[in-house]
Parts: sequence; C-alpha cells; structure tokens
Amino acid sequence: MDSKETSASETTSIKVSPQRFWASQVLYTRGFISIYDRLALGLMSNYIWKCPSDNIIRLYNQHVSSNHLDVGVGTGYFLDKCRFPASNPRLVLADLNLNSLAISRKRLARYSPRTHRCNALEPLEIDGPHFDSIGINYLLHCLPVTMQAKGIVFEHLKTLLNPGGVLFGTTFLYKGMKRNFMATCSFYWLNLMGIMTNKQDDIEGLKHNLALHFAESDVEIIGCGALFWGRL
Repeated sequence: MDSKETSASETTSIKVSPQRFWASQVLYTRGFISIYDRLALGLMSNYIWKCPSDNIIRLYNQHVSSNHLDVGVGTGYFLDKCRFPASNPRLVLADLNLNSLAISRKRLARYSPRTHRCNALEPLEIDGPHFDSIGINYLLHCLPVTMQAKGIVFEHLKTLLNPGGVLFGTTFLYKGMKRNFMATCSFYWLNLMGIMTNKQDDIEGLKHNLALHFAESDVEIIGCGALFWGRL
C-alpha cells in the first residue's frame, strides 16, 4: 500500500484541525466495518434515510468505467456489487481510513486494486494515466467543512479525469430536505459527534459546486440522499 499523503501544489487545500477530521473516522473500526453494510447500507438507508442502496448501485452501473478511481471507499460494497464494463478494470481505491482500505482491497481482490491513503480535502496525486470515472460515494457529508468548501473536492479530482470523464457519488443533505423523525435524530447525533457535517448542506449548494467545475451535471434526490454526477 502506498501510504504517502500528498501536499498541495498548484491546487489549493483546506486545513482542518486533526480533532475535527478524525472525529469523522472514529466509527470506522474493524468491528464497526464488519456490520456497516447491514446497519448503514441496509437498515438505516432503507428505513431511516429512505435512500435504498439499490439506487447507488444503479448510479455506479450508469457511470463506472473500466478505468476507475474511488475516493472514500467505505467497505467496497458498491464496487463489489456494480457491473464494470470490463472483467479486468483498472481500479484505484483512496481513503483516509486504513481499515476501509484494507477491507475494500480484500473484498475487491479479483480486480487487483491499488490503494492510496489520502485526505480528500487535499490534492491527490496518482502515478499513471488519468481516469474515465471517479466515485465519491457517501464522502461529502463526512467532510468537516461547509458545503461551499466541499467544492474543493471537485476541484482536486477533476484534474485526474480524462476529457469527457465523469465524477459521481451520493451524499446526505439536511437543509431543506423532508425527513422523518428518526432521520432528524440520527443526523443530529452524527453531526454532534462529528461523524457527519451536513446540517447546512443543501441541494442548491451541491448544484452550484457541480456547475462550477463540470460542463454537465445532474442531481437526483431520493429520500435524504442526493445522487449526483458531473462530466467534463
């Protein structure tokens, strides 16, 4: 594993205190990751956040390429379930959490993925060709900055896309969204603990960030989830 964390060069980076950044990672122990799929991607997505995981698999199937980078890999669930256009894709996994990288690399071993440890708010440099697709699923709502500042992720990652390449993902929005009581409670506690930072995230801010960095873009709302893509 290449654990080198790149520093800002030509593009900008946002400095966040280590305490705030690691708060978003505190849950991702080996024990929690072992139940993450059933709890977060099953129970909570279906019944609390009302954004079933089948919709995210659909998003991957629409946009994933055989030359793909995934940033914020979780457990590798969606990459494991989606359909790549080729049987032997070039796959690179990037995440701040070593546990997530380890379990995803093992789960996706059939694709021989490369792994990089990175901070999504800083530029990411990867040796080799640029990518035709980049996934950032369930990443933005974990970043401890405002929605406006989260746009720097698009700024950094679009430099790694080939012409016509697509960046896509899903994030949970809060501001202006219709939520049930359990969703409101879960977001309250997740924000209080620093695991999520999305109390001010809204669809207008997300659309603005996408339009700022991509020639084409779209956002689809399902429950509390915003499924989005942007193409150069």
